[in-house]
Amino acid sequence: MRRVIATAFAAVALLGAVQAQASYTQTKYPIVLVHGITGFNTIGGLVNYFHTIPWNLERDGAKVYVASVAAFNDSEQRGAALAQQIVPWAGAGGGKVNLIGHSQGSPTARVAASLRPDLVASVTSINGVNKGSKVADVVRGIIPANSLIEGGTNAVANALGAMINLLSGSSNPQNGLDALKTLTTAGTAALNSRHPWGVNSSSYCAKSTELHNVRGYNIRYFSWTGNSAYTNIFDAVDPFLAITGLAYGGEKNDGLVGVCSTYLGQVLGDSYHMNHVDAINHLFGIRGWTAPVSLYRQHANRLKNKGV
Repeated sequence: MRRVIATAFAAVALLGAVQAQASYTQTKYPIVLVHGITGFNTIGGLVNYFHTIPWNLERDGAKVYVASVAAFNDSEQRGAALAQQIVPWAGAGGGKVNLIGHSQGSPTARVAASLRPDLVASVTSINGVNKGSKVADVVRGIIPANSLIEGGTNAVANALGAMINLLSGSSNPQNGLDALKTLTTAGTAALNSRHPWGVNSSSYCAKSTELHNVRGYNIRYFSWTGNSAYTNIFDAVDPFLAITGLAYGGEKNDGLVGVCSTYLGQVLGDSYHMNHVDAINHLFGIRGWTAPVSLYRQHANRLKNKGV
């Protein structure tokens, strides 16, 4: 009899564990992943900007949408487009969404939250450009204003954006020069003056707090980032990021963004062994020591436990 009872208890415990795992990422509101510069939602359904991350969130209960905004444009314009995009997703998901943005996806999500705080429960920044990029500063500094070089560079970026539109089945407006300007330190500071929530602008490395009241609505803000430009010798992107990371001198960075620049709301981690591309599980899962998928899953569970 004791053995039967023990077996029954073990079965119940196992069933409870299975059920808990099955709903591990089941947030109250849908998750919306927001891509960065040069980004897209999917190319032909084969190449996804957030490689395997949506599936790994959905397999344990999350409802996930992947936004499609301009590959090249200023964060204000991208944020306005995102604010419109989330309306039906929030309507179908209990009235709000949880925004998770990578790179320029972070200021894009912050703008959307500022424009429609009634529809946003949380904003999370992944290696986000929240206080500017010194790489953008360098590029802006070496391109003469109002020159043929500037015009040509903008034309190339716009052409690439048009190609991304074609391959992803979107029609987002593209402006390469505005994308560069908005990611500079000055451009981001101007954006932050209009949409300050979650960013502590008292100093470069100042951190903020989780909960902010945005135009009468409470929104939770979070962030995490990697701090290494070169993480895997088999990743073809790493040599490029190692070069761009030189713009930071001795400052910790992910190849494109300095660690302190990524701070938004509650900083969940700022020393993960991953670079700017590792943060979205690319190139196709080739990365550093930190497993980015686990960070997204843990965060979904965190949002679930906070009731959003």
